[in-house]
Amino acid sequence: MELFERLAYYGQQAVLSIYLRNRLNFSEIEAGQLSSVFGGLLYFLPVFAGTLADKFGFRRAFFIAFSILAIGYFLIGSTGMDAFAGLYEGLPLYWVMVVILIFTAIGGSFIKPSVLGTVAVTSTPGTKSLGYGVYYWIVNMGGALGPFVAFFVRDAFGIQFVYVVSAVSCGMMFFVNLAFYKEIADDAKGASESLGAKLKNLVVVLGNVKFMVFLLIFSLYWIMFWQIFIIVPFYITDFISTSAPFEIIESADAWGIVLLQLVVNRLTQHLSPRRAIVIGFAVSSFCWLIIALHPTVWTIIAGLVVFSIGEMTQAPRYYEYISNLAPKGQQGLFQGYAFLPIAIAWAIGGTFGGWLYTTYAKGGASPTAIWFVLFGIGVLATFLMALYSRVVTLQEQKQVSS
Repeated sequence: MELFERLAYYGQQAVLSIYLRNRLNFSEIEAGQLSSVFGGLLYFLPVFAGTLADKFGFRRAFFIAFSILAIGYFLIGSTGMDAFAGLYEGLPLYWVMVVILIFTAIGGSFIKPSVLGTVAVTSTPGTKSLGYGVYYWIVNMGGALGPFVAFFVRDAFGIQFVYVVSAVSCGMMFFVNLAFYKEIADDAKGASESLGAKLKNLVVVLGNVKFMVFLLIFSLYWIMFWQIFIIVPFYITDFISTSAPFEIIESADAWGIVLLQLVVNRLTQHLSPRRAIVIGFAVSSFCWLIIALHPTVWTIIAGLVVFSIGEMTQAPRYYEYISNLAPKGQQGLFQGYAFLPIAIAWAIGGTFGGWLYTTYAKGGASPTAIWFVLFGIGVLATFLMALYSRVVTLQEQKQVSS
């Protein structure tokens, strides 16, 4: 179910910015704003959807998720279909899309806590690591295959029908859930927190300055990442080739992780979590410099593979570090907010990407300036994370000596 849900998500995500601009005639800034609404909520709402998933049971949560996703994706595609033109005629399409995207994000927010929760209750202490490893592999496999499917559907039927395929994919998983998923009793569910407790815990997390600084710095990394789905397709279609398979090009990051994750893990396992994160930031940042020096299809692919190497260097250690950072008794709470940097980055990154592209690529004399700006964000993120690591190291040494 996770494979097909991710295939549906990354398939539509690969074309979303182009669909909003070229098919629905939004500006790059408007397309970025709509992407921010969708992505920001999709990664923020799981904090609360997880509580409801615990209450309902994962099987029911999957039913809710796949039902809403199937309807939501179809509605997104229907806004660009000639057959539904009369339905949307005269309506403020921007706000119609806002409502549809919020609705779809609500459905998608139930997926991650339900999948991760299923891994938690069906694995033993000896197999839990393998279980999460399979989950991470499947996520990236969906991220790699989804754009391929999107390219062939766009080429054969039209970009709006990519959303029909995403809807069908999620609709199929509704029936897979019905036929094959079996709820596993979990004693911990009886003690799951209420929504009110979640809101109180949010204040607890916000009060941990060290943790919040870490998350805010990490948000800069994800702002870079989401430009793969905002700026990269715009640039490819506008400055390289309108017929280029931008969906497949975008998937280079996911394919890099699928093919190289085990190798990179083996080479970096001796690094401390903070050092691995800093190195991962630095490696990923060079992605944009590679593209800036000579922006072609092949250098973009090469750059995204370099980005993936940095991503797979830091991503596994990210959750390890959060686990180490959490005070005693707050492990679950801190892990629950691990997706906040992604949510913050989407909420900012979509609008920022649209503005950056409009200002420097379309309105500026040097379109390649956008890549140098992204490289600068990467350098800033790396510097701040290195500074954070240094300060925390000094604090730890001081505590030990005292």
